[in-house]
Order: sequence, then structure tokens, then C-alpha cells
Amino acid sequence: MIERMKDLPSGIDGLAALGKVRREDFHNVVQPLLEEARREGRRIRLLYQFGPDFEGFTPGAAWEDARIGLHYLRLFERCAVVTDIGWVRESARLVASFLPCPMGVFGNSELKSALSWVGAPNENEALSYRLLASFGVLVLDPRGPLRAEDFEALALVVDPWIEAHGPLQGIVVHAKTFPGWESFGGFLRHLQFVRDHHRKVRRIAMAVDGALAELAPRLAEHFIQAEVKHFKYDEYKNALEWAKAEGPQPS
Repeated sequence: MIERMKDLPSGIDGLAALGKVRREDFHNVVQPLLEEARREGRRIRLLYQFGPDFEGFTPGAAWEDARIGLHYLRLFERCAVVTDIGWVRESARLVASFLPCPMGVFGNSELKSALSWVGAPNENEALSYRLLASFGVLVLDPRGPLRAEDFEALALVVDPWIEAHGPLQGIVVHAKTFPGWESFGGFLRHLQFVRDHHRKVRRIAMAVDGALAELAPRLAEHFIQAEVKHFKYDEYKNALEWAKAEGPQPS
């Protein structure tokens, strides 16, 4: 069977495999966890423990594990496998080479280290973001020159939410000044992200100081469908309230 682990640090989901794991365990435990994350518009940091009493998967369970994993692959941000079982450790290392997210393998005595690792912030994160699911508003906090991989990670959060709920009500960009791009590739990926998503967002609030941010609404009206409005950096609360309000329906 599979059980959800309790009393884990905030932001970490845990699963424990016990005895013989069957197909219905994935339908009753794993899939609801993944659907919950998808509805909330968040990515998953998962700790998956196989204790000494784990006896293996039934044939149907092994197939269901692979099917569900592939279907929800974009939701995973980090995954830690905790076990002393040799074949599980080797299988996890093999799977890790195909995953788009980091995976770590730890022994049962290293549970605290696994929790610290799976909950650690991503290195060199230039674009912090959070999805306020109850309002359908995405808040972006650029912390440094933007990279192509920042927009790849952002799409992994935004796309499943839009698929499940429809267009975002708004996006709020909050930065003291716009940091620019690390490279031309980052600039191109930014343009691609805007092209792919601007019809799926009603309002964009720019709570950013600087001349470029002030020009953004006038420039944006020629290229994107969403309504864009500029606010000063210190007017973040006003920007958020405006983004939450009903805007024009994207076509």
C-alpha cells in the first residue's frame, strides 16, 4: 500500500510505500495528491520512502506508476527517494537521468538530510513566483537577469493551472527595477512565453520603477491582448487589487 506521510515541513509532500503496492494505491492516494497540486497551481517537492517492509509492486501497479508519473511529470520540482533497498535505489538513479527535475537518492538513516534537500530553494533562482490560486493571479518577483530556464519553470506552473481552470485573472510583476536578461536566449524565451500566454491572461500589473516599466502599457497594447497597467514599486497592494478585479475576457 501507499500512504501519505504526515507532519512534514511546509511545501513538501511525502509518500510511504509499505508491503505490496497495488494498482488501486495510485488511484486512491497518488493521483489525488497530484490533482490537488494541479488545482492549486503549485509544483511538487516529493519525498518518496520505501521502508524495509516494502515488498514490491504488482504488475498492474508498476504500469500505473509509470503512466501517472509521465502524465504529471511537469508538476514535479524536486523528488527525493529514501530507501535502503538496492534495486529501488538503482532504478531511481536510472529514472533521474530522464527527469526534468532534480532527484536525490538517500538511505533511511538520511531522512532528515533528504527533507532538507528536497525543501531547499533552487540554486541561482532569478525569477521567484507564486500563484494565488483563489484569485487566479500569478505574482512574479524578478531577482536578477532573467534566463531561458526561468520561463521554462514558470510554464510548468502556469500551463497546468490554465488547462484546469481557464485564463488567469491577472499577472503582477513586482520589482524595484526591471533586471533585464542574462542572454539573448533568455530574451527570446521571454518573447515566446508572452506569445504563448498573452491570450490566456486578462490583466497584467507592472509594479516596477523605471522608465521602461512606465512605457510598458503603451508598448504592450500593440503586441498583446491583455490589459496592462503600470504602478510604482511601493504600490504593490494596489497593483494586486487591480489584477484581481474583473478584466476583459480573452478571446
